[in-house]
Amino acid sequence: MAQIVRQSKFRHVFCKPVKHESCMSDIRVTEITWDSLFCDVNPKFIAFINRGAGGPFMVIPVNKIGRIDKDYPFVDAHKAPCLEVAWSPFNDNVIASCSEDTTCKVWVIPDRGLSRNLSEPAVELTGHQKRVNTIAWHPVANNVLLTAGGENVMFMWNVGTGEALLEISGHPDQIWSINFNYDGSQFVTTCKDKKIRILDSHTGEVLHEGTGHEGVKPQRAIFVKDGLVLTTGFTKRSERLYALRAPEDLSTPIVEEELDTSNGVLFPFYDEDSGLVYLVGKGDCAIRYYEVNNEAPFVHYINTYTTNEPQRAIGFQSKRGMSSEENEINRIYKLTTKGVVDILQFFVPRKSDLFQHDLYPDTRSTIPALTAEEFMEGKNTAPNRQPVNAAAAKPKVQVAKKANILSTLAPTAAETVPTQSYAERPPSSQQPSPRPSASPRPRPVVDEDMGIVPMREAPPSRPASSRASRTEIPPKEEKGPDPMKPKQAHVPQNMDELLDDLMKMKAVLRQHERRIRMLEEEIADRNMSNAYSF
Repeated sequence: MAQIVRQSKFRHVFCKPVKHESCMSDIRVTEITWDSLFCDVNPKFIAFINRGAGGPFMVIPVNKIGRIDKDYPFVDAHKAPCLEVAWSPFNDNVIASCSEDTTCKVWVIPDRGLSRNLSEPAVELTGHQKRVNTIAWHPVANNVLLTAGGENVMFMWNVGTGEALLEISGHPDQIWSINFNYDGSQFVTTCKDKKIRILDSHTGEVLHEGTGHEGVKPQRAIFVKDGLVLTTGFTKRSERLYALRAPEDLSTPIVEEELDTSNGVLFPFYDEDSGLVYLVGKGDCAIRYYEVNNEAPFVHYINTYTTNEPQRAIGFQSKRGMSSEENEINRIYKLTTKGVVDILQFFVPRKSDLFQHDLYPDTRSTIPALTAEEFMEGKNTAPNRQPVNAAAAKPKVQVAKKANILSTLAPTAAETVPTQSYAERPPSSQQPSPRPSASPRPRPVVDEDMGIVPMREAPPSRPASSRASRTEIPPKEEKGPDPMKPKQAHVPQNMDELLDDLMKMKAVLRQHERRIRMLEEEIADRNMSNAYSF
């Protein structure tokens, strides 16, 4: 029997916006006419191009909420309007910007954000004769940046030294977009001549070339799964569409689908960890998302999230900034025309609250796999990868660090001997005679039910000589445990075990909170249905 419903773990992905009380407001986004996202996000900061004389942009911590003051510090970046900003993939404090003033600049942001206006860049890259249209960081090599200018020339820069590694010419018209493949060995461009080109990153040689969409408006291209290229553009009738293409034959789409009629350019974003593609348009109120895989028709529609406010700028968070405890797989920062930063979280519904390993494979690491010098020598390698968060990696380490069970067992009555926790007591012949001292300090221990409570030290045992001079008293008859005596807590052996216990307690609390919230919603729904039944 044929399968009617496609099986996919992302088939029920849904979007849940964060309440406006927990978002930023009074944002003044730039009003220039340019086809750019105007925004970029990382786990520390959100950066967006704002209104103002010259070419300023703002950098604000992502956890900041509420109204942004008009005198909030900004980066006084350029003499002409700033066109694009991009965070470094290997340093959350480094950001690049490009402008109509023909320059590209690299800035270093303090960990706590800006306390005053920043006007001195760490590096200034000069070489273009006209405005710098777009920029892209190399995904594997450290300090390598690609820029495309209005004179139809691209430069590959070593940001660490400020020198141009490679100058690439050959495009006959304006370059609209640039995007690297998985290991950075190639990049794809779209051009005003309606051609799609794939170039070698080391030499600038054109490897593949084909005809793109028929419309005269800007089109964009990105690499997706298995080296395929996904493009967005327009038809001759100004209908927006997307297409999936093979590098060997860029002119013939594998899949092509028309979406709607609009003037806004569609910007594609690819999440390589999940295989999902998000299509966002400037001035749109909707965000479409698809799954790209090896099953025909290869691009599978999932859903569309729609709001009432059009988007002026868009930023996509990296996987390192996701909340894996709630099965969040993407987070989009949408800056509206009313100056509000809407935070859109995309979730995969799961019944279990445990970490979902199938949703969170190891993601790109902040440690570069190549240096700029190795990259220019022609080396290619896959990017370094890391767990999505520390909590996901912790159980793998703790498996090899379990406490010794034998050391925690209480001795039987026949072998009861004086013991001392955390350190061995020296032989009785070497023990010094007891001397008066202050009362023993209470030692904190962890109780799984009561939290951290003090436990007093056991009194020091008497020397063997004093015991020998006394009449030996036979041991008392062994009695059962006293039900009124509080149970002694388990003493963690090291800091890792203590932190592990604390994480378990927090997980239990979160589970109870979610259960309470679900029950409250169910009660509210039943009350509502009962009210309507009358």
